[in-house]
Amino acid sequence: MIAEARGYLDEAQAGLGEHPEILYAGFVHDAQKELAEALITFALVTGRGLPAPDEVGVMPSAFLKGMAESVGELRRHLLDLMRQGELARCEELLGAMDDIYYLLVSMDYPDGITMGLRRLTDVARSIIERTRGDFTTSSIQAGLRASLEQHGGGPASPR
Repeated sequence: MIAEARGYLDEAQAGLGEHPEILYAGFVHDAQKELAEALITFALVTGRGLPAPDEVGVMPSAFLKGMAESVGELRRHLLDLMRQGELARCEELLGAMDDIYYLLVSMDYPDGITMGLRRLTDVARSIIERTRGDFTTSSIQAGLRASLEQHGGGPASPR
């Protein structure tokens, strides 16, 4: 689906080449942001690491906004991993989310250039904090469960 989306985006950009008033009205930028979000999320979820902007092939502001929005998708994936007990992988992805945030917060440019990036960065920070809290709770519960099982008092055994 990502390749199909890339094809549609390339086709739209080529078709609008002679119509900059439409090309730069924001519609194509939003499509670029969505493609960047998909590529970044897919790369991180599959363990490939954060792709470089030139690999994604979109405008820098669309790439950065795609990074910011990928944080929400990574949260959803992390919650699934927590339910599966894959806490080590959760910690890796939480680190990637932090890396994204620290990169985004370093982009200190006017909103006219970044096209709303500051607001998305603030939203990403809040998502990361909620995710870190959920991860901490899940880690503590896993530790308690392991301790109970080690001492013969598993969750189902009466005391």
